[in-house]
Amino acid sequence: MQRTVTVTGHGSAPAVPDSAVVTVVGVRRAPTVAEAVAGVDAAVSGIVAVARGFVTGAGGREADVASAGLQVWATTGPDGVPDGFEASHRLRIRCPNLPSASALVVGLAAEVGDALRIEAVALEVTDPGPAATAARESAYADARKRAAHLAGLAGAELGDVLVLEDGLAGSPGIARMDQASAGLEPGESMLDAAVTVTWQLL
Repeated sequence: MQRTVTVTGHGSAPAVPDSAVVTVVGVRRAPTVAEAVAGVDAAVSGIVAVARGFVTGAGGREADVASAGLQVWATTGPDGVPDGFEASHRLRIRCPNLPSASALVVGLAAEVGDALRIEAVALEVTDPGPAATAARESAYADARKRAAHLAGLAGAELGDVLVLEDGLAGSPGIARMDQASAGLEPGESMLDAAVTVTWQLL
């Protein structure tokens, strides 16, 4: 009967975020549904115009500015009596670099004003490939080290690799901020990898 050992190794590698996705919401409150929708439509037109200018100016595409949802609901005053309607229109704006994302946030605040809500700024790694490769190599080395130790405890040595399974244990290079600021600091994200390997024991 062939003896084997199966080990899962873990590794990680640093990656510096170099792009961002800015999620913003245009909001308008009015006495009627029609007025609320018209108001938020005007706000969104301003958001889109500013956003496309910043994004395309930084080498992005107009398609990087996209709607992510529209809602309208009835509102009530402090006494619980209905007093109108509120409409909101969410957009996600993909910025090709962090300076353009910083400029976008400042530009939107100046142009749209109180109708703007900045919901989130997610910093991302555009190309996680190199970090993924390094994390995978680290995970394989960890698996081999563990397997060699176990083989030694059993009085055996590692032979051929019989099964190799690769899987990322985490999302590549994403860091989230609850609030946007004029200057976005990329910091450093870690990309994790897991590799499961089965060796023949000699």
